Amino acid sequence: MSARLILPVLILACLSIPVTAQEISYSASLMGPLGLNVVPSARMDKAGTISGGISTLDPYLNGYLGFQIADPLFINLRQSAEVSNINEDAERLYPGIDLKLRVLREGPFRPEISIGMQSAIGHKRMAGEYIALSKRWGDFDFTGGLGWGRMGSAGHFKNPLKAISKHFGESRNLDGEMPNEAEDWFTGEEIGVFGGVEYFTALDGLSLKADWGADDYAAERAAFDFSAPAPWSVGLSYSPYAWINAGLAAKGTDKIMARLSFKTSPAQWPWQSGKKEDTAPMRAYRTALALPAQMQLAAHKDGVLLYDVRRDIHTAEAAVALKSHQSAPYQIGIAAKNMANHAGPAIEQITVYPSVYNLRGSSVTINRRDLEQAMARHQGSADEIWANARFNDQKPNSSPRTAFALNQYQSQNYSITLDTQASLAEEDSGTLYRSSIITDVQGPDFMGLLHTGTALRLNIADNLHRIAELRPQALLPVRSNAADFAANTIGLDRAYTALTHSFTPEFHDMAALGYLEEMYAGAGGEILYRPFGARYALGAESWLALKRDPLTDLNLGYNGDRLINGHLNGWYEFPQDNLTASLKLGRYLAEDLGGTFGLAKTFDNGARLEGFATYSNTADFDLFGGTTHAYHGVQFSLPLGSIRHVPEGSALRFKAEPFGRDSGQSLDAPIKLYEVTAPFSQTHLAQKWHEITE
Repeated sequence: MSARLILPVLILACLSIPVTAQEISYSASLMGPLGLNVVPSARMDKAGTISGGISTLDPYLNGYLGFQIADPLFINLRQSAEVSNINEDAERLYPGIDLKLRVLREGPFRPEISIGMQSAIGHKRMAGEYIALSKRWGDFDFTGGLGWGRMGSAGHFKNPLKAISKHFGESRNLDGEMPNEAEDWFTGEEIGVFGGVEYFTALDGLSLKADWGADDYAAERAAFDFSAPAPWSVGLSYSPYAWINAGLAAKGTDKIMARLSFKTSPAQWPWQSGKKEDTAPMRAYRTALALPAQMQLAAHKDGVLLYDVRRDIHTAEAAVALKSHQSAPYQIGIAAKNMANHAGPAIEQITVYPSVYNLRGSSVTINRRDLEQAMARHQGSADEIWANARFNDQKPNSSPRTAFALNQYQSQNYSITLDTQASLAEEDSGTLYRSSIITDVQGPDFMGLLHTGTALRLNIADNLHRIAELRPQALLPVRSNAADFAANTIGLDRAYTALTHSFTPEFHDMAALGYLEEMYAGAGGEILYRPFGARYALGAESWLALKRDPLTDLNLGYNGDRLINGHLNGWYEFPQDNLTASLKLGRYLAEDLGGTFGLAKTFDNGARLEGFATYSNTADFDLFGGTTHAYHGVQFSLPLGSIRHVPEGSALRFKAEPFGRDSGQSLDAPIKLYEVTAPFSQTHLAQKWHEITE
């Protein structure tokens, strides 16, 4: 049997197998987004899914890393290499950032609709936009769509968007050395139609894909001797496990597409920010005496710093210094349990004032009987405690202060971060990377006012020397001299003192002085207004930044650059999705003006996925030797503190963003008020409340 007959025979064999009900899992297309063989569909993964893979179809080898940053938004970082033989070096690189946005969910009678942009920011040769519609019918999933740019270069009919504006009907260059930009999106005299179908067989994990694309390889045929394949393709997709998928397809009769992809969700990973040790049991009976000192001692044995303990006839109250790597309800539960164990017979209410970095949140008042029923007699639940709990946004009558004490130095004061930054989309350098280990020591809070922190950075490996070799060097670098910092084996990452204060449980401020981040020292501060129970928060920050000199020991010296930057900040939460949108407007480190929009998703185990896009009025060198006003990135952090022998609060951090850019750069402040006050928010308390009885 000839090779050309093998695939059709396999397809007929699969179609002849009786179909049984199974969970459908959509797989990646050639460039990374979910789809068929070479065309994308309207489908999306679950929010928080991280995917990656490699694929090949003559004349390109593609590598991609995708992030389902939110339920309707997918971001894909892709590097396409021009290479006919995977054993050869690439002749050219065509990086890009791909986006897909779902605008309508599938319904009983309507398709799912998504708008996508391949190389939304990236090389023109790979750039194209599309509107895809997908509809499920039994074991078949049908897709159809319209393509612009590369994805519609077959030119089936005139661009209908020129009826809106002549701009969309202008001629479009499908290749060239300038990057694809917003002004190129959905333009071109003609567009193309694509479509296809995926059939999910009775064999678990196996599906058949067939599609018809609208890419006629115009750029390749114009650039070199290339025979474009037929527009159709047919192939197989197989997932032996949920986290891996392989695809193989015939593209016309003379080319083969192969793909291997992986995906996972941090929500399924077992690691946590901190360890949960066995704590003292809740007593089912009440002691004859109220012993405030014993409350504090017992809580400390269970790893919770309880201080300023008070009581009256029916209420016992105390402040709790929360650790950032464990949930607030979990620590409040330990504090309340130990207070109740030594509260005597008359106390009926337990009030806890949570604090972080000397900042104070709304008090939490719990009925002692609810606590005893749930934790001692096992006849109640966390939901019943929540129903009767009260949250007060007023400050206590006095202002508790935490005195300096050596016993505050515990394992939670030390952490290790495995920090890796990479850029998959660098046309002049291919993939750039830098790996470091950051050891962080947090000093004890002093007199309820001052907080100190020190961190050292050990640089493990990088290839940033390519930046200096291939790019023009700035006279006043902001971050374009990253290679000089990476060249030092050890550097002082941070060494600062911060003054923090809460005017009310809703209004906080912070001022910091010292070595604020790896590249900058200085002084500045932030204010934050975060109402309890509200989904929004507002703030402002301003910093005097002093550029550090990487040619001095531990980067301690200065190069003489002084600049002032600041921003107005806003946040809005979507609690049902654990998603937070943010917006900052102001002046960046290059003294350029602009704004940054971000999305961040936090998982129950403490993992965090976030993406951002920055635009400023100052152009920077882009990936292709031109200039751009945009700066984009994605960051993922995974907590490692629950692993044995690893300090609590430790994490693995991966950042995918361009290296060596100067415009659109913000100071990485050592304390970010919105993040550190998260345990005070109603959203955090509600989502983690079940841990109060653990």
